[in-house]
Amino acid sequence: MTRKRPAWLLTLAFIFGLVASTGAHAQDKQPITIGFGMGLTGGLAAAGKSALLAMQIWQDDVNAKGGLLGRPVKLIYYDDQSTPSTVPPLYTKLIDVDKVDFIVSGYGTNLVAPAMPIAMNHDRLFLGLFGLAVNSEFHYPKYFSMLPAGPDPKHAFCEPFFKVAMAADPKPKTLALLAEDSEFPKNASEGVRDIAKQDGINIVYDKTYPPGTPDFTPIVHAIQATNPDMVFVASYPPGSVGMLRAATESGLKTRFFGGGMVGLQYTSVKQQFGPKLNGVVNYDWWIPAPTMQFPGILDFLKQYQAKAAEAGVDPLGWYLPPFAYAYLQVLGEAIEGAKSTDQTKVADYIRSNSFKTVVGDITFGQDGEWSKPRVLEVQWQGIKSNNLDELKDTKFEAILDPSEYKTGTVTEPYNGSSQ
Repeated sequence: MTRKRPAWLLTLAFIFGLVASTGAHAQDKQPITIGFGMGLTGGLAAAGKSALLAMQIWQDDVNAKGGLLGRPVKLIYYDDQSTPSTVPPLYTKLIDVDKVDFIVSGYGTNLVAPAMPIAMNHDRLFLGLFGLAVNSEFHYPKYFSMLPAGPDPKHAFCEPFFKVAMAADPKPKTLALLAEDSEFPKNASEGVRDIAKQDGINIVYDKTYPPGTPDFTPIVHAIQATNPDMVFVASYPPGSVGMLRAATESGLKTRFFGGGMVGLQYTSVKQQFGPKLNGVVNYDWWIPAPTMQFPGILDFLKQYQAKAAEAGVDPLGWYLPPFAYAYLQVLGEAIEGAKSTDQTKVADYIRSNSFKTVVGDITFGQDGEWSKPRVLEVQWQGIKSNNLDELKDTKFEAILDPSEYKTGTVTEPYNGSSQ
């Protein structure tokens, strides 16, 4: 004879069976796929690899909570080699061959812009990561920008540099402008020229340099010959490194130097230059100053920094990773909010709602840009070594503008030979 099982035991077995069946069913569901290219080699690889790690952390976080719409999430990505010409075929493959549900961009204006026509031709929702004004000509309604430059990005990007400089006494009167001959620096340069004209500043030097320029010493000498009060540089990481090296080795003297130099935000570059960063006034998007500790951001950084060494990426992850995590937060919340993977419905949801992310609250406005700009102007001050412990202390990186995040005041003049 077999003993009769108690009713409670049968009930418990039924519940466990139901849960197991539901879990297995969820695992059987097709994942929601998100496709993108990312610079994992080439000039933007240092940032691209850190962005990828942040996106993988988001994927793991979402899947640990059950995915989106009850389906797991899967990232599908390829190395765009930091080269614009690789982008169109890569995104065509993601859409036509991999048949991903959504596409997002790789890192940087030069890699976002070439993907725009592909997204438009396929009527796809498209989120851009640090693309400056890439939709100002297209006006594509399904594009949204993860960049705190606001609805007028060409001007908002460089306005804080001028705001800080023009508050000085006496006001600066002359400007040297140097830009790489590529998409982002061209866009930034347009804004610089407009603001200089508006502020009555005479541009005494206005040149571009080709990507891959090996030596900036002749450029620094040519700029110095014009004796400008301000030097605004719009550059990608290789050019930023080359220009800062030449400025310190040649002893560039001006009142304000920096502006639009991408790459000086990377921890590896900060460690390379250390005290040679002192005096540079440059843009940034976020640092963990007490004024900028938004809900969730420190928890994200804790996860990121725990994985950074093994992944071989930026050990601090202040610059790009929080925004790479955040633009997937926006997409994920929009998919859940729209209760759909339909491109138009999700785009409509993004356009009509605000989002709480690790980089703060975001709403999108004209051309899919942030409805309110939040470009930081920072200055490195008092750095004495190349030690990581010193560089991760935000007291050495003063936020000069906007006022609600300000942590310090500007010092001048800039003297490269004294750094």
